[in-house]
Amino acid sequence: MSASKMPTPQPAERVGAAPRNKVVDRPADEPDFRTLFHAWLESHRASLIDSLQRLARQPIGSFFTCLVMAVALSLPMGLSLLLDNVERLGGSWQRAAQISLFLEMSAGERDGQALREQIAAMDDVAEAEWISREQALEEFQQLSGLGQALKELPENPLPGVVLVTPKEVDKAKLEALRQRLAELPRVEQAQLDLVWVERLTAILKLGDRFVFGLSLLLILALLLVIGNTIRLHIENRRAEIEVIKLVGGTDGYVRRPFLYMGALYGFGAGVFAWLLLAFGLDWLNDAVVRLSGLYGSDFALGGVPSSDGLSLLLGAVLLGYIGAWLAVARHLNELAPR
Repeated sequence: MSASKMPTPQPAERVGAAPRNKVVDRPADEPDFRTLFHAWLESHRASLIDSLQRLARQPIGSFFTCLVMAVALSLPMGLSLLLDNVERLGGSWQRAAQISLFLEMSAGERDGQALREQIAAMDDVAEAEWISREQALEEFQQLSGLGQALKELPENPLPGVVLVTPKEVDKAKLEALRQRLAELPRVEQAQLDLVWVERLTAILKLGDRFVFGLSLLLILALLLVIGNTIRLHIENRRAEIEVIKLVGGTDGYVRRPFLYMGALYGFGAGVFAWLLLAFGLDWLNDAVVRLSGLYGSDFALGGVPSSDGLSLLLGAVLLGYIGAWLAVARHLNELAPR
């Protein structure tokens, strides 16, 4: 009895071979990029709304937290704006560093005008002004209060003057310019007084360093304030966070609402700081205008520039975000489910 012949298996029937005309597709439950992106946006939207609602439930505490941060933010910015106004009050550095050329007594109007035109054509000179002997005497009579006594003099004792305004305020270049101008014909003396300019520059540099150091200290204080505030929110939601991590919530999902909360605190503090600076400078400006009016000046404090205000707002939001990140990163390991 012969053994029955077994049929030869076809290639499609061999073990491990894929059936013919069958396309292997990805699993039906795998989401596409559009779905993932929509879920990511929805998660951020839910975190933002949740943070806003939690802040709204504690309006007094949120208000005072933002107010404390606003005061800390407005101090260095306000000092910086005041220093800018002081620098503007000092006037143009070029005009403050004018070189006075006293001409010989025999120099007349034509000599003075010719010398002024020659000096004004120089490359490192921004402006040259001629003051005749008669104009100098008249101005001296008005400023000194000795008008009647000066009229009794037999002749005008003041020489003609050319006021030279340099293009650049540099001590070495100014001294070189003064020496070159002193060698011009009909010039008897060239005088340059930079002492008060150097003093004012030193005071402003000292103020800039003080503002920089104060800013660093207040930034550290702000990080501590926002970190402590976020830590309290974390402690209030400890049980909720432990449940979220127990069911598989990621650290990013747990961290997100607190980051939004820190950014919102920073945004509120930035808005309050901008308002404090605007109203504070406006309130101080009334006294400054009255004081400058007594000295015959129209000086007034400038307001908060829009660029500085936006930088303040952006910096406040960034500080709130960083403070919240540091606080959550510190306590995230402690939030493991028990």
